[in-house]
Amino acid sequence: MPTTPTTAFSASTHDWRRALLRTARDVADDLATDAIVRDQAGRPPADETARLREAGLLAALTPPLPGGGADWRTGCAVIREVATADSSLGEVLARHYTHAWSSRFYAGHHSASDLEEEAVREQWLWAGTVRAPGSAHDDTGGPDLTLTPLDTGYVLNGRRPVDTAVTVADQFVLDATCVVTGDVLVVRIPADSPGVIAEPARDRLGQRVADAGAVVMDDVVVSSRQVLGNRPQDEESTAPFTALAEPALRLALCHVGLGIAEGALIEARDLGRNTRIPRPAGDDLDLLLTYGELASAAQTAAAVVERATDAMGLALSAGTELDPEEPAAVDVLVATAEAVTTRAALHITTRVLELGDALGLDRFWRNARTLTAHHPATHRLRAIGDHYLNGRRQAMARADA
Repeated sequence: MPTTPTTAFSASTHDWRRALLRTARDVADDLATDAIVRDQAGRPPADETARLREAGLLAALTPPLPGGGADWRTGCAVIREVATADSSLGEVLARHYTHAWSSRFYAGHHSASDLEEEAVREQWLWAGTVRAPGSAHDDTGGPDLTLTPLDTGYVLNGRRPVDTAVTVADQFVLDATCVVTGDVLVVRIPADSPGVIAEPARDRLGQRVADAGAVVMDDVVVSSRQVLGNRPQDEESTAPFTALAEPALRLALCHVGLGIAEGALIEARDLGRNTRIPRPAGDDLDLLLTYGELASAAQTAAAVVERATDAMGLALSAGTELDPEEPAAVDVLVATAEAVTTRAALHITTRVLELGDALGLDRFWRNARTLTAHHPATHRLRAIGDHYLNGRRQAMARADA
């Protein structure tokens, strides 16, 4: 069959995807060799993020661009691969990747390209927190971050919790309230800006290398170029594509949870093969039944997550042509993926720890507990039931409230 420009492009895209996944596996293998030691130390991931940058993963995990960027399915596959070896770094990549989409979510596709190309060129690591419209955090007595207008921009003040890379990020994406207009704006703040202070969290139960903490903004000058766009005040005024921002992050974190479950199973199996965990012979029926149940739970969660991932990928590829009803349908799939993954990760990591008390196995349980603590499966299941019975979309966004 003669080669056409379309088939040549498809072949090169397929080869690039395979190469990126091979790189992710190599990075995961590297991280796995000292995962226990790094978890015990709990230090900020300066060396680890340098590994990610050197491998090209930070530049690759950006929205699709001419000649670069990763489609949603490929990006999530990379996140899951790394999370299987080190879920803290998986979470760093998950939040990095979704924050890299922020200019499209809030500024629109046409004005996003220059910023995205600069991010790839500089290999920025993204972090931050943009809260969903109508979340409980909007009703706590006033905004935690405020913008005061200047002639050419704003001054940003306040403090905001950040889940990853608080001391090593290059750019923070944050929402803040203008004190004059009341508008909620999404802004990009370079981490080295004067007045930006990082406060890392200490002695976390799990995800200890994710570098959670808070950022303090003390009279930080924000230029108009750093304003990505408006964050809608409520769900009714949210554009369809913007409505994907919050479920996209939740879905990326599902891949981290899935990586934790799969990593725990792999490590327990390999430790048993090396006889470091005392256990009955390999044909012990009860043991085979247990591992069969755990492997099935992981595969079931993977199937649900993959379905949501495919739906999200199609929605993201639609861009501004996205059907207004599509975000709600995608959100239901994401909520289902969250509920199933949360239960599977907690169950698998608990049972693995019961099967053999080997050094380091506890980190999977601790990481799963920390990752899912603010996203209880019960809340998600109630939201899914509310949507199914009553057709209410808003229950999804408020399920964590």
